[in-house]
Amino acid sequence: MRVYVPLTLPGLAEAHRTGQLGEGPFTAYAVTPALREWYLSDDIEELEYAALGRAALASLRLLAADPAAPRRRVVVAVDVADGAASADPGRGPERDALGEVRLAGPVRLAKAAAVHVDAEDAEEDVAAAARALDAADEGDDDARSVVDGAEDHELLWFATQEVPQLVA
Repeated sequence: MRVYVPLTLPGLAEAHRTGQLGEGPFTAYAVTPALREWYLSDDIEELEYAALGRAALASLRLLAADPAAPRRRVVVAVDVADGAASADPGRGPERDALGEVRLAGPVRLAKAAAVHVDAEDAEEDVAAAARALDAADEGDDDARSVVDGAEDHELLWFATQEVPQLVA
């Protein structure tokens, strides 16, 4: 099963240093039954892209909580055993929980398939989105538009061998 782990650049640096993602149960995103139902698609590539987008939004939330982190969203795509990730069926219909899964323990960074990171030219929009996130969550349409501005930036794909350069 492919899962998408939201991080920040400092979080990626820590994962690179320790060789692992997460420490004990932690949240990632994947193609779950609730995400399939919400997205109304059977195309696995579209569904994985939607899960990646959910993880990118979670990365934005991590940035909002860490004002010292560079304003670039980071998502690590990693393949885990099917039973390693579990969705909470009680949270399925909640929009905020779409695609959300829990991993019981750490995952070796060596299992990562790819790393997705914003380009430097996205930093201004990502910074604005991080500042607007709380207001957007409270229903402010202008703030929602600012958050959507960050989502307009495609995350770049990097091979795992490029992690040292990303965190340097």
